[in-house]
Amino acid sequence: MADHMLKPQLSIKKSHSLDFAESKKYKFFQNRLAVLGLIIVVFNVLIAVLADFVAPHSPVEQFRSDFLTAPAWQKNGDWRFILGTDGLGRDILSRLIYGARHSFAIGFLAVILSMFVGTTVGVLSGYIGGIIDAIIMRVTDLYLALPGLLLVLVLLTIFTPSLASITIAIAAALVPHFIKIARALAIREKVKGYFIASRSIGASHLRLMFLVVLPNCFAPLIVQSALSFSAAITDIAAIGFLGMGVAPPTPEWGTMLSESREFIFIAPWVIWAPCSVLILTVIAINLLTDGLKEIFDPK
Repeated sequence: MADHMLKPQLSIKKSHSLDFAESKKYKFFQNRLAVLGLIIVVFNVLIAVLADFVAPHSPVEQFRSDFLTAPAWQKNGDWRFILGTDGLGRDILSRLIYGARHSFAIGFLAVILSMFVGTTVGVLSGYIGGIIDAIIMRVTDLYLALPGLLLVLVLLTIFTPSLASITIAIAAALVPHFIKIARALAIREKVKGYFIASRSIGASHLRLMFLVVLPNCFAPLIVQSALSFSAAITDIAAIGFLGMGVAPPTPEWGTMLSESREFIFIAPWVIWAPCSVLILTVIAINLLTDGLKEIFDPK
């Protein structure tokens, strides 16, 4: 009799959870700006992955008879170079496409690395508490007192600039944010009934931290990872503009801006093309983040 009464209740709860999930998805797709951001980000990722197939030219190929060629729709433009060429005769569109590959790859790896390290340290700090928590938090506060870009530049002066060192430097600047969020979530989850029940039946500390607490912390961490990805893209362009990014002739948006400064008045397209793509990408990621907040907001 009890089993027959329990089954309808379970089915009702399951239907409620499915309806809640569907309403969250529907709420996201109602946010037109978030959907627009998602479309732009997905398009950029696809372009970066398929750069070898969609780029009209090699990013390092120089057309010596076409220095500073104007975009195709302007006077003296050439449809072989839709966005024109730079001061060395390289196709700007091709360099933008391949630059997206480097920016997205470094940004994605930096966010994954910082999320892994920061979440692990944060959950550990919030779970253990006491003097260990106090030490970790004071070190984290010290990190947060430094501007993120300044920390990246300091680390790159210590290590030789390369794709690996840039990724690690940007990840190091993003780690404190994940530590703070993961610690706060771990402290919040420790007092809940499911955690107390798991501890009462003898679950180990590792199981409590990473199989009980951590899965319930993912939602805010996903939102933070999207924000961190936007910051990583900006930092990559900034260090490239300052001459500490990937070495030429490797295409990268910040490096393209740095190389084109001297032509800003005689060939403005060499500046506005990478600048526009960078701004549009960062705005799109931020719009997508706003949509993710609506999905994962526990309220």
